[in-house]
Amino acid sequence: MIGLQQAPWARRTWYWTFYVYCGLVLVFLLVPILVIIPLSFNADPFLTYPLTGFSLRWYADFFSSQRWLNALKNSLLVACATTVIATPLGTLAALGLARPNVPFKQAIMAMLISPLIVPVIVTAVGMYFLYAPRGLTNNYLGLILSHTVLAAPFVVVVVHATLDGFDSRLVRAGLSLGASPTTVFFKIVFPLIWPGIVAGAVFAFTTSFDEVVTAIFLAGPMQRTLPLQMFEGIREEISPTITAAATLFITVTVLLLVTIELLRRRTRKVFGAPR
Repeated sequence: MIGLQQAPWARRTWYWTFYVYCGLVLVFLLVPILVIIPLSFNADPFLTYPLTGFSLRWYADFFSSQRWLNALKNSLLVACATTVIATPLGTLAALGLARPNVPFKQAIMAMLISPLIVPVIVTAVGMYFLYAPRGLTNNYLGLILSHTVLAAPFVVVVVHATLDGFDSRLVRAGLSLGASPTTVFFKIVFPLIWPGIVAGAVFAFTTSFDEVVTAIFLAGPMQRTLPLQMFEGIREEISPTITAAATLFITVTVLLLVTIELLRRRTRKVFGAPR
């Protein structure tokens, strides 16, 4: 009887302890990121707290500086091109790995996602020695290809996870009724897994948009991306304009994460999984 009387109290204690712990973890992870946002509105030309006043001068400096705008344009160009290339490559790889009885499936999957495991600096050095003799440094093509190598594994992982809830009998039914594999994909498979494909594309875009290590090795003066411009700005001079650029990064990332969450809910609804 005593144990039964204490059970509700114990459950409530565990409930609040769990949520307090999760809240502390979120604070620990988010505060170093969110602390940048107020600094981008500081009127003082130094990165200091407390703030001396409210000002939009650093955003005005960002959008009026040709150097920052060119870096933003390069990041958007490279990220969009990377997404266009990495998304179909990763989707096709995921579709192939989702087929039954694929030989050496685990080994192939490990090779495909190896760029997620190997340190980026190691990958960047290898790309430099591979691309330099072939004239793929200091140009957009080499930078886009290097970002595709890093972004495609995210597409593979996301789309492959989406296909785990896909009923393969639908494909066999379509083929048995005389439809071609291409028709089956666009009429049956794609309408069901498109949220996963879009989520993979979002991850690919984010990976390329935030990447700085490969840009250090492969980008030339004309291909300087926004993360590289921020890195060089911190190394040469600490300007509060960097905080404005960082805030824009945070805003874009949050919007993309919201998109991914909406697509995840859409995928769960399509496959009938519980929320």
